[in-house]
Amino acid sequence: MNASPPEAAPGSLRAWVLASRPATLFAAIAPVLVGTACAFHAGGFRAGPAAAALAGAVLLQIGSNLANDLFDYERGTDREDRLGPARAAQHGLITPRGLRAGMAIVFGLAAAFGVYLAAVAGWPVIVIGLLSIAAAIAYTGGPFPLGYHGLGDLFVFLFFGYAAVCGTAFVQAGRVPALAWIAAAPVGALATAILVVNNTRDCETDRRSGKRTLPARFGRRAGRIELTILILFAYASLAVPVAAGLAAAWAFLPLLTLPLAARETRTVWTAVDGPALNRSLRGTARLHFLFGALLAIGLAAGG
Repeated sequence: MNASPPEAAPGSLRAWVLASRPATLFAAIAPVLVGTACAFHAGGFRAGPAAAALAGAVLLQIGSNLANDLFDYERGTDREDRLGPARAAQHGLITPRGLRAGMAIVFGLAAAFGVYLAAVAGWPVIVIGLLSIAAAIAYTGGPFPLGYHGLGDLFVFLFFGYAAVCGTAFVQAGRVPALAWIAAAPVGALATAILVVNNTRDCETDRRSGKRTLPARFGRRAGRIELTILILFAYASLAVPVAAGLAAAWAFLPLLTLPLAARETRTVWTAVDGPALNRSLRGTARLHFLFGALLAIGLAAGG
């Protein structure tokens, strides 16, 4: 089933809201919550840097979504046979020029929060911020788009896991606690799982567009296996900080989300059409956020 045109006037506020993809923003929030909990656990919680890290992460996600909308449209990936939700450029809601301007504004705002965080925590924040903006653009743009060369999964794992969790802990505590390095892994794994569901849904259209994701190369079964491994890894890794004596048993709180994880995994394995995978995409994003929120609560409670 093809994506239906959204009900929004070209250039309207609703068009920009659709282009920002609000449902994806929780993927940026969860790592900040976990990083903040790690800082709290280490006795370094600071409200100002935590809020700035959250704002910067959300803005980077919005900027990445606008870039994805623009560059996928320009590369011809967002075609009429696309199975996912409709995109702004694809349906003429925002012009490519408008999307470029929006990207510049959003990334500029993210950089402004980065300047504050650099003043608080030093030059490493500048490096993380510049790399994050570069990765957001390079995912589908530039001469070597990461997503088109099968590197999207790795970069999502690194930036939504280690960069976001460890970076958030660093700007508050002034260092990266050992707990943050461990907690970043399951958060990054589930963020990657969201992308894998997306790529599994789009494997046929991606293949025709030259986008070399794992499912596009080897079929939907490969995406389903990758998703299963990522989810199993996320839950198994909860035992690591507890076994290492870095966290209390409260760190197992995310196990409460296991029924949701099982449901979404089963859906991806059994889905036969785009709408079912669209629902699973939203469900996996919900899983990522709930897992991260419960992990953050568990780590803070054991601090």
